[in-house]
Amino acid sequence: MAKVAFLGLGVMGYPMAGHLQAAGHDVTVYNRTATKAQAWVDQHGGSMATTPQAAAQGAEFVMACVGNDDDLRMVCTGDDGAFHGMASGTTFVDHTTVSAKVTRELYASGQSKGIAFVDAPISGGQAGAENGVLSIMCGGDQAAYEAAEPIMQVYSKICRRIGDSGAGQMTKMCNQIAIAGLVQGLSEALHFAEKAGLDGRSVVEVISQGAAGSWQMANRYETMLDDHFDHGFAVDWMRKDLGICLDTANETGASLPVTALVDQFYKDVQKLGGGRWDTSSLFKRLRALD
Repeated sequence: MAKVAFLGLGVMGYPMAGHLQAAGHDVTVYNRTATKAQAWVDQHGGSMATTPQAAAQGAEFVMACVGNDDDLRMVCTGDDGAFHGMASGTTFVDHTTVSAKVTRELYASGQSKGIAFVDAPISGGQAGAENGVLSIMCGGDQAAYEAAEPIMQVYSKICRRIGDSGAGQMTKMCNQIAIAGLVQGLSEALHFAEKAGLDGRSVVEVISQGAAGSWQMANRYETMLDDHFDHGFAVDWMRKDLGICLDTANETGASLPVTALVDQFYKDVQKLGGGRWDTSSLFKRLRALD
């Protein structure tokens, strides 16, 4: 078992850190809101620290799941960042969805201190984190990945190294691009069914067994029809992720016309007051147009 620090106890990080403690690892947590870290300790045991640096001291592995590029820089290289507390030969694993640019920046910063850095964004939503069945896509050095993989296996159903530093984040961009198009397509199908006077549940029961079937359809169509949009990843975070995708597409020369369009549809959802609704709320946008 390893000594592990976990930085960031949001809807994903809180259960992920809990799985590590339950698996027998010695876990120290840090969260910007200290009361949440205390609640985690009360529930799971382990210990808490008041800064990322303090949490990282003595840890073999430091895992992070925070908000965005700036948050990640802060917990890594800020005045009391984790890199200041990590020893040479230790490994930092970042589960945040951020840009490949900041990933490579922190990979290089870690190398200068003898710290390995693995970008390891996750997919599977809050339920995946709670049930320990996340999909993890990784970038970084092979040796660093192999060292960290047994730790990540505790809360994953699949964990793979895709390539060098930044490859994990690029793969997560592919994930978000695919989801955006799927959710819009599902929303339009349900909207069309309603307008045509069809029973949406009956429609999905049939089409989900054919080529139209998807995870989004199986897990979101009922709550979409019931106008419930509090079941996972928020629109505000999706727009952050799609912004990263579109910026990177400009850098690489990729063409993402559907992604750019769906991003604007999510902007419409935000204008409806739905920034904290889950991503399936694209359907609510279509209903609002009636």
